[in-house]
Amino acid sequence: MTSRAYSFLLAGFVMISGCIDSRSADSDGRESSASGFAFTDITEEAGLGQFHHDNGGFGEAWAPEIVGSGGGFIDYDGDGWLDILLVGGGRFRERPNGRVQGLWLFRNQGDGTFVETTHEAGLGDIETYGFGIVVADFDNDGDEDFFLTTLYENMLFRNDGGVFTEVGREAGVAGPEEWSTSAMFFDADRDGHLDLYVGNYVDWSPDKDIYCEYEGEKVYCTPQEYTGIPSRFYQNNGDGTFTERTEEAGFIPIPGKVFGVVELDYNQDGWSDLYIAEDTERDLLYENRGDGTFEERGVRAGVAFDSHGRPRAGMGADAGVVDTTGEVTLFVGNFSHETVGVYRHVRDGLFMDHVAGSKLGHPSLMTLTFGLFLFDVDLDGDLDLLTANGHVQTHIQKVHEMVTFRQPTQLYLNDGFGLFDEVDSEGTVLARPLVARGAAYADFDKDGDLDVLLTENHGPAHLWRNDLIGPDRPSSGWVKIRLQGTESNRDAIGARLVGKAAQRVMDRRVRTGSSYLSQSEKAVVFGVGETERLDSLRVYWPSGRIDHFADVPAGQEILIIEGEGTLRIPAEEGSLSTQLTRR
Repeated sequence: MTSRAYSFLLAGFVMISGCIDSRSADSDGRESSASGFAFTDITEEAGLGQFHHDNGGFGEAWAPEIVGSGGGFIDYDGDGWLDILLVGGGRFRERPNGRVQGLWLFRNQGDGTFVETTHEAGLGDIETYGFGIVVADFDNDGDEDFFLTTLYENMLFRNDGGVFTEVGREAGVAGPEEWSTSAMFFDADRDGHLDLYVGNYVDWSPDKDIYCEYEGEKVYCTPQEYTGIPSRFYQNNGDGTFTERTEEAGFIPIPGKVFGVVELDYNQDGWSDLYIAEDTERDLLYENRGDGTFEERGVRAGVAFDSHGRPRAGMGADAGVVDTTGEVTLFVGNFSHETVGVYRHVRDGLFMDHVAGSKLGHPSLMTLTFGLFLFDVDLDGDLDLLTANGHVQTHIQKVHEMVTFRQPTQLYLNDGFGLFDEVDSEGTVLARPLVARGAAYADFDKDGDLDVLLTENHGPAHLWRNDLIGPDRPSSGWVKIRLQGTESNRDAIGARLVGKAAQRVMDRRVRTGSSYLSQSEKAVVFGVGETERLDSLRVYWPSGRIDHFADVPAGQEILIIEGEGTLRIPAEEGSLSTQLTRR
């Protein structure tokens, strides 16, 4: 074993205490808990079984093969039902040995099933080596577009009535041929037009591939052997085009090797900040100065390194208010023998390493986490955590007996105070070992609870239906809020929603990015329990406008249009009733 191949394997263990919550398993293999939720794998019956990601591997262990791909949710035809978009992987240009379907689009039929519509939507002839997607209405025309990161030129797909046209070069965001990973649309300058941050990884090409070996065979090298490349920032010109302003906005110099990107507003000044998870380099925190430029302050803020001052292998990341302090906490997936990173904002731009206090240390120590997101899985009003795990070296168990290549997904329930207990996964879909990469959530069946989509490297996708809401359970313990900007960007990306039900205060954001290479639903779901309403709702729009509502009814999907002062509540299929609610 060479030092190159295993410099990423840490010599010691950091044992951090945590506890496992006791749960039971139903006889049909679904997961049940005291909170009453259950995941059911419906991949095949939903019509997603034909998808398979292809990493292009041909026995030479080229570095991009380990990254996998993402996927997520997009309402491409505007019918109100979330469709599924998956990245198929690709073939290396230097190995033209067959074709890989680069993108897969599945239309939601509204009955729990999907039908593939890739070719009908104009995506059937996409040949590249793709990684991640991010979905948003970048041109404010009322339909959802998406951006695809690749090993080569990146691609921007403009949606024109349910049919996509690739406009990356025309729009100015294709960039040079370089290895891009996670991307994010956000409104950096609050001008009502979504800008684009594109995370880049390392300077790799076949002629720069580094040879590492184990027991005489070539294996994947640690990213420490490669040079990172800077990410790119594109400012939206408001006419369907972008101008690259990476250096002017303050995003250079950076170490590169980006895997996760998160939008947040940790100082609550109304301007979108960015957190960047980097692989074997220090993580970054960009504070928005309020003029479209950013200051990097990860080291000063206390989020750049672990508690021992070392960089970790940052993968997927997310951020949210998970306790009663009202302050945001950052979560970062890391390598095996590293724990999930947890940093809670304390005050004045300073964060505290909170992994021990969160109880996430010990149960996350042996896993390698790529996808990671916060969501209210049991609709009790607080944000829970899901981590999608899987290693990069097929022979890892020969080196470390307690670390496997295929790993189970982990779900942690929040007690409302930022303490997380791992759900006992025995006999459930969570226990199935996967080589997981992308992870996203959405209420695809419109029953109020949040379902899960996972992707595997060189493998299938998995759709897990959350059966919290069903025929034997109350159906009104939730409120879904969808925003439409007028002065703000149409998707209201960067909006903050604060809901109150009984004595619980819930703080949420409308965002793209987060997790790993994937796109979750942009609507905000509040769990309200038995109160059957939000006592109050406050919407902080990116434009600076603030709307107040009272007595927001539960069991409803509600549309709020900026400046109207009304709640639009779906009454029947194809119609809307309008209700004015004042505080």
